[in-house]
Amino acid sequence: MPVPPHPPARRGRIAARVGAVLAAVSCALGLAPGVVAGSTEAVDALADAAPTPALSWSDCGDGFQCSRAKVPLDYRRPAAEHVELAVIRLPATDPGRRVGSLFVNFGGPGASGVDRLRGRARWPWLFSEELRARFDLVSWDPRAVSRSSPVRCFATSAEQQAFFASFPEMPGDPAGEPAFYARSRELVDRCQQRAERLLPHMTTVNTARDLDLLRRAVGERQLTYHGISYGTYVGAVYANLFPGRVRALVFDGSMDFRGNATGHGTDGATKPVDARQDVATGIAETFDAFLRECAKAGPRCAFSAGDVHAKWRTLADRARRAPITITEPDGTATTYTYSRLVNLAADLSAPDDWPGIATTLQRLHDAPDQPTAPPKAPAGGDEPYLNNRTEAFHAIQCADSVVPRDEATYSRLAETEDARVPRFGRIAVFNMMSCASWPAHAVRPYPGPWKRHTANPILVVNSRFDPATPLKGARDGLHQLARARLLVVEGSGHSTMLVPSTCSERVRRDYLVSGTLPPPDATCGVDRGPFDPR
Repeated sequence: MPVPPHPPARRGRIAARVGAVLAAVSCALGLAPGVVAGSTEAVDALADAAPTPALSWSDCGDGFQCSRAKVPLDYRRPAAEHVELAVIRLPATDPGRRVGSLFVNFGGPGASGVDRLRGRARWPWLFSEELRARFDLVSWDPRAVSRSSPVRCFATSAEQQAFFASFPEMPGDPAGEPAFYARSRELVDRCQQRAERLLPHMTTVNTARDLDLLRRAVGERQLTYHGISYGTYVGAVYANLFPGRVRALVFDGSMDFRGNATGHGTDGATKPVDARQDVATGIAETFDAFLRECAKAGPRCAFSAGDVHAKWRTLADRARRAPITITEPDGTATTYTYSRLVNLAADLSAPDDWPGIATTLQRLHDAPDQPTAPPKAPAGGDEPYLNNRTEAFHAIQCADSVVPRDEATYSRLAETEDARVPRFGRIAVFNMMSCASWPAHAVRPYPGPWKRHTANPILVVNSRFDPATPLKGARDGLHQLARARLLVVEGSGHSTMLVPSTCSERVRRDYLVSGTLPPPDATCGVDRGPFDPR
């Protein structure tokens, strides 16, 4: 059931509040004086005023080179405090045919680009040998993340792990909401206490500026870029801050960019980000694809016996009544509440994980009633920690998006979204709950424009069924861009990083090397089904 429309007077008040917020944001970001009007001549003057970082590359193993780049913490004061970005590259294997540098943002936000490039640079469906021959692959830990002025909200690894291990589950009904809301506010308080100085500067606008400085630092006249998931948002902001510097941008697992930042109309003040992107429908459609593929796979899918849709309904209803416990091969017990079961069923980004999910669902279906197992104490030490992905996610996402500030709005929306998209509606409501109480002075989304005419067109790639960036949202984002073409991968899962497709790699490679776009309405198949033999 949809959310009831606001009466006209209330709509007007909401629109006025949103407009005032966006005007203040533009001033805080420096966009009003910094962006010069014009098509491809538009440029962010604050980034242009900052000095180009000096990169000193050194060998860091397995063919990679590493460096650090100094960029302004606050671009309005470029000579004041600085952020140091960790940067990594894998040089082109055929220097004689080298096109240039291909910058890669692997998404998140909060994921380490350094670690992901090191681990995934040689995945052939993502970066083929031919592509690696022609480009230096370059990635970095964006500001707030891991090795780049990280936002840390805890003193030690042990404190961090204990906090998140005891975090209340996504509330499956209203009774669980107060504890979930309270702990979400506590996370914000901890981040303010330990990282308040950084929070106003952890925006994607600043990351896009950092990216332009890195482009200059490696000597490229224009940017060649592959953005995955959240990385598509970085690319879209870059394209509108620096439209004349776009050589070739791939948006892979793409977003509704305006929806992510400020929403459409008044929904920035009435819906959280994932609800605006309709992630719940994306999850539900992908889960239906999971069940269809499972039934088709037969014995290769552990959950395939009988009517898979009826089994899922029975299992979910049973978990809603009481938690289900299964015994692991090592003798330990794992308990699934309703919330944990729904999140397991929604975790469909990587099709390679689907057989394991099917096995767990079948074991839960077969499990006898058992008492709940006590939670395990988390491991962790007293040392500083490198993995701050959850904290960085909130620091960036909450800075980037206007969201409702009233917790009662989330409670009401949880009911209507759960009715509209059974089982999965609540995930899109509660996924970023901490943003509701994020310090207002640190909320600085990019307010637009989104449709600046770029020097070259952009390639958008999206799976037919994507639980994180639904195809509808990718189409919405596509239409917000001035020059873009869509390639649909006829498969399920999140981005071509996790959905292997030799066809889509070839299309991306041709575009990145020579600027060749696929024909309108082009599609690509996947290399294998999720339950096919490996």
